[in-house]
Amino acid sequence: MTVWKAVSDRYELILVTWDSGRVGQQETERISTLIWGGLDAGGAGGSLAVSLPEACKLSDALASSLRAKLALQPGDADLAARLRQLRAQVERISDLVKQEPANVRNDALAKHHDLDRRLVDLTDRNKRGADIGGLIGPLDQDAAKVERDLIVGAATRKERAADVARARTVRSELEAQGTAVRALADKAVATVSPAPRLAVPDVTALGAVPNTPAELAKYLTRLDAVRRALGQAQAAYGAALQRRDELAQLLDAYLVKAASVAPGNEDLAELYRRGRAVIETEPVELARLGALVAAYQAYLEGTK
Repeated sequence: MTVWKAVSDRYELILVTWDSGRVGQQETERISTLIWGGLDAGGAGGSLAVSLPEACKLSDALASSLRAKLALQPGDADLAARLRQLRAQVERISDLVKQEPANVRNDALAKHHDLDRRLVDLTDRNKRGADIGGLIGPLDQDAAKVERDLIVGAATRKERAADVARARTVRSELEAQGTAVRALADKAVATVSPAPRLAVPDVTALGAVPNTPAELAKYLTRLDAVRRALGQAQAAYGAALQRRDELAQLLDAYLVKAASVAPGNEDLAELYRRGRAVIETEPVELARLGALVAAYQAYLEGTK
């Protein structure tokens, strides 16, 4: 029911987007995404790792399996129709087998050949007038299972390939971000005191992106940890530099205010001179600069 509901919901979305043919380039691309993107699992949460065409095939396979389990007794016309359906299903399985990777293709080929042999045998028996009612059910069920497994396997490989591509993209982004954060850290250490002392992780230390599911999951977790650590380091070193800039701007702003409130005040002029001297001497002592700016503000407020 989950597969059927997901297909039904996606069909409704496509109909709404199609809008009786009133579509443009964006709507066409959206419909393509709806057809070939992963289906939503609805109330089950998450998404199914299959596209709409794959889900339709999977639904047919599940229906065939259910029909075989119910052991429905078909008539002669139904037998001929089911044989035609089985032939179409075996041909679909043949197409799926061609997409299998080399390391598992032989096993899939063997299963396909067995299904094809059994179907040819049943077709010949039916032509001779033999009773195949008790044989078509098991074949129907086996074919449905093979097709289902091949569809799920292909979808899983596609999802895994997407995860590998995502990991490589994130790794490249974090490598560039790490270079920038290290430059920011070097600048902060050289220009302000005290500067934060946070380690800047190097994503290249994680090594190459793995291909196996278990290792890939661990790798993605580590990438996320590197991302968080880089964000913390960037925020800390950036805040130190920002604090220096804020204090320098405050000192200049108070100077402008002093020109109208207390023009020619020598004490304020001396405080400003000391503040500028601290700013122009690297690394800038943030505590001393903050104290001078606070003293300048306090003196200025007292002259009102």
